[in-house]
Amino acid sequence: MTARDRALAVLVAVLWGLNFTAIHLQLEQFPPFLLVALRFALIAVPTVLLVRRPAAPWRWVLLYGLGFGVLQFLFLYLAMDSGMPTGLASLVLQSSAPFTVVLAAALLRERITARQGVGVGVAVVGLGGIALHRAGLDGGATLLPVVLTLCGGLGWAVGNLGNRLAMRAAPGEPLRLLLWMSVVPPLPMLAASLVVEGPERIAASFDGLATAQGLLAVGGLLYTVLIGTLLGSGLWTALMGRHPSSTVAPFSMLVPVAGIAASWLLLREPTPLVEIAWGVVVVGGVLLGSTRAAPRWWPGGSRQPATGTTSAVATAATPSPRPVSPSPSDVVADTVTGAPAADDSAASASARR
Repeated sequence: MTARDRALAVLVAVLWGLNFTAIHLQLEQFPPFLLVALRFALIAVPTVLLVRRPAAPWRWVLLYGLGFGVLQFLFLYLAMDSGMPTGLASLVLQSSAPFTVVLAAALLRERITARQGVGVGVAVVGLGGIALHRAGLDGGATLLPVVLTLCGGLGWAVGNLGNRLAMRAAPGEPLRLLLWMSVVPPLPMLAASLVVEGPERIAASFDGLATAQGLLAVGGLLYTVLIGTLLGSGLWTALMGRHPSSTVAPFSMLVPVAGIAASWLLLREPTPLVEIAWGVVVVGGVLLGSTRAAPRWWPGGSRQPATGTTSAVATAATPSPRPVSPSPSDVVADTVTGAPAADDSAASASARR
């Protein structure tokens, strides 16, 4: 990996980490359900008008949009609106990795290797430590936002399954799938906003957009759509097309680091050292199960790619619906965001997110 591409991978992690600060600014102005609808509507409208529909069956696109677009952000935005610290949200959302490993094993019959199992276990211990610490604060009132964020991670995992199934049906169309996935959330989220938040709160959120708070909210929304989603995903797609997933995937672990740093620098939001320590455990667990070559201290560790297993980070983003005992050639082809298995087309390999 060239120095330029390493810098681009770090840049993407920083851009995605800053997303959480941008969401915080948006929630100062808009209610959470309406905000999710606005976020995806800004992508959905030009997509329907200008982008050709992907070849994947609509049911997989719907599953992708339901999990990734609706469930993930419904719970994440609600959690942050309920008091979830911005930096901590970027960390707890990493729960999508162990959730996806478990869902892929249960629903897609993927085999969980020993290293994946240990990695999931370590990540769960770290998340449990954060939850226990939060349960002891303010009489347990700060635990609910953590639970909601975990539900967001579970929603992301559901979306990952839909993404992978869609990619199997339409290889070589990751960006098109991302754009058309965005068509799913606006209407159900707008309906939820009307029922839960009500027309009066929706109308009131558009008052004062010319104030400093309103301008920051609009700027945060544009950042999330244009920079975090389109630019960040576009750069990640290009990197995935040029390098093996085992080279690119670990850079995603910098997202919570960037998220916590940004919330501290820009929002003056402190993160307790105990939560940072447990966060290191979470990231370490995800990273343990994601690297293809076992570390030297791991039994049988070497620098050779692992065979007969899938990457935990790869699975955490878009798991592969392959049988219980995948072949080595299939395994080596798996990527962090659903890169093709050996039987996928070459076009898919060159256009991965």
